[in-house]
Amino acid sequence: MLMSAADYRESLRRRRPRVFINGEAIASVADEPRLAPGIAAVGITYDFALRPESARLLAAKQSRTGARVSRMLHINENQDDLLAKLEAVRLVCRHSGCAQRYLSHDALNAIFQATARADAAHGTAYHARFLAYLDRVQAEDLTLGVAMTDAKGDRSLRPARQSNPDVYVHIKERRPGGVVIRGTKAIVTGAPYMHEFLVMPCRTMTEAERDFAVCCAMPVDAPGVTIIARPAGRPGERAAAFSARYGQSTGVVVFDDVFVPDEQVFLAGETEEGGFLTTSYATHHRHSCIGARAGFGDLLIGAGALMCEANGLDADRQPHIREAMVELIKIVEGFFACGVAASVYGQADPAGSVMPDPVFANIGKLLLANQIYDMHRLAHYVSGGLIVALPGPEEDHNPATAASLAAVLAGRADIPAAQRLELARLVEDLTASSQGGWYSVISLHGGGSPEAMKREIWRHYPTWERAELVERLLDRGVAADARRASHQADRQPGKCCDAGCAASEKVHPAAR
Repeated sequence: MLMSAADYRESLRRRRPRVFINGEAIASVADEPRLAPGIAAVGITYDFALRPESARLLAAKQSRTGARVSRMLHINENQDDLLAKLEAVRLVCRHSGCAQRYLSHDALNAIFQATARADAAHGTAYHARFLAYLDRVQAEDLTLGVAMTDAKGDRSLRPARQSNPDVYVHIKERRPGGVVIRGTKAIVTGAPYMHEFLVMPCRTMTEAERDFAVCCAMPVDAPGVTIIARPAGRPGERAAAFSARYGQSTGVVVFDDVFVPDEQVFLAGETEEGGFLTTSYATHHRHSCIGARAGFGDLLIGAGALMCEANGLDADRQPHIREAMVELIKIVEGFFACGVAASVYGQADPAGSVMPDPVFANIGKLLLANQIYDMHRLAHYVSGGLIVALPGPEEDHNPATAASLAAVLAGRADIPAAQRLELARLVEDLTASSQGGWYSVISLHGGGSPEAMKREIWRHYPTWERAELVERLLDRGVAADARRASHQADRQPGKCCDAGCAASEKVHPAAR
């Protein structure tokens, strides 16, 4: 049954996670003002799934069970699902800045694939366990926190060589009926107001690091779990025109000898499948990030257009304003187009699901990671310096200054000064405040560093096919290049392969 935002908030009251914010223990996550903007942002995904005009995007039918479930918990079955998810994420993020819950979708889809692979390779029963877990999560309409990024310690050392093994989450003990895990995940989106955590490895492990290749689930209030979080957005700040209402908390999550029963353990030492889980999740998540940052771009485009009007500027008559606005539009729709392409050329997985094309997904995420700073610059350019020079909102109601400020800080005569000032504070909040800097950092590093995306692009892009094309044009035949032959041998089903590609009837550009 699909919950509403109010239901979601109430459901948080039934949990008692151990949460600290700014050194203080939080008695009730649902009633903590410093977390209210984050809970409101996630709540949008719930309410939009119930609205007739957006339900097509925010809800889906899971064919295996026939159940109507949240898009944020749906296992993709075809390319249309990928496109609907992309558009759904853009929709909720254009209202909330970052709705966060799409990480649940990305992790569930990756675990669906990885557990099927583990069963096929090792004869395990992980996939059936996961399906039982998935059915419950969908039925209860939960929001899941993705505990993936380990603290990592000394980056020059492998997990097993760290002086403190707890900088990576690992299996400390294997008991009858379950495992005991320890360690720290350093960046968990929305950690305080999740229902459960999905713990996943953040890198490919070696055979000597089997205990670090663990994937499991547990309630946020499981014994031994501690969440050390930051406030969501800028709650209580009058100048925070947007982020006082919507924001995102992140948390360091410490797992101190947490027992996880077998039915919630989905990998426990399968290093190859753990590595696959890491890269599969990255592809799903980068595809979602494209939609999320396009939604944020919609906010900047709309705010920029309104600031131009309030300033008395007409893009039809001022070419420099039009050029900046078109550049902003080009950036946003350019990386979003990569997300659309990744959906259209989505690849069938042996598990029975469909995942985004990794080349287009990674290119789109790499574009937005680098261009988020240009998006902010262009919003600043068309808005003017008022967005950081404006006195605080307290002066709007100061009898000694309000009237004179309203008289001199107005722009167009038909637009009240109060509206112009409110808009200027919105642009500052989104781009030039601490929250604006936060949007930049999560765009750059969220879903992995730009270097990780470059590696994935190089790993998946069929450079061998381009080389063969030129060899044929030169009438030379294919050179005996061991590296190229190895690259060809690594081709995956569904990616420009000779057999097994059933992802789409459309012709992928790489195969033309």
